[in-house]
Amino acid sequence: MKPARRDVLILGGVAVAAAAAGGVVGALALQSRSGAAELLASSFPDLGGRARRLTEWQGRALVCNFWATWCAPCREELPLLDAAQQQYSPDILQVLGIGVDTAPNVREYLKGVKISYPVLIGEFSAVQLMRKLGNRGGGLPFTVVMDRRGTLRQRKLGAYSQVELSTMVAALLR
Repeated sequence: MKPARRDVLILGGVAVAAAAAGGVVGALALQSRSGAAELLASSFPDLGGRARRLTEWQGRALVCNFWATWCAPCREELPLLDAAQQQYSPDILQVLGIGVDTAPNVREYLKGVKISYPVLIGEFSAVQLMRKLGNRGGGLPFTVVMDRRGTLRQRKLGAYSQVELSTMVAALLR
């Protein structure tokens, strides 16, 4: 092989490797700014007052729903999320509710509403986390969807419809 051709092939190989590395690093940098790391590092008390880290559910598809007892669209969405949780094993899909409300309000509300997935108490600190996740206005309901690797796949401000939720979960579990 002629030296000039070898140099071109080497430079081409270096360029391809640099582009691939840039794509990976760029994707990781974007993911780090997505708020996903902050979400997984978060800790909130459960209904019993025990601190729970969201990393407990790492390795599963995670549907993290921020809601409040006083939010009518949130209350309408809860049965849909519960049905999704009941359809799939928690080893595959985990729905988590984070109440943007006080513990007494959430506990009282859930006495009349049966939910099969864990509910955590976020209070006001959950609003700050939602803002880091891209919900600048702090509106509810707000749902963040992460795949099994912890990559943020979707953010949704507003309630899911049955069709939207089914479509999102099916795509997530592919």
